[in-house]
Amino acid sequence: MQLTNYMEKIVVDKLDNVLTMFPDVCTCDECKQDIANLALNHLPPRYTSSEKGAIFLNVEAQNNQYDAMVVQEIIRSIGIISQNPRHPKQQ
Repeated sequence: MQLTNYMEKIVVDKLDNVLTMFPDVCTCDECKQDIANLALNHLPPRYTSSEKGAIFLNVEAQNNQYDAMVVQEIIRSIGIISQNPRHPKQQ
């Protein structure tokens, strides 16, 4: 049995685009991973095990309210991680 958390794909797909709105935020792999993980911890999981389920979730992700929820959570996570990076802040 193989399950896929579709929310992971959505967050990863949107992350780089949202980060362009914050040019002063560190975009190293470690910070990007922390931002994605934090956002995913606050978003509802969306699992699928079939192509039909993936199509349904893809249609759901096109909803403006759903999209706004994901972007809002990524932005919130950017704020938290940029204030508390796991590495020394770059000047």
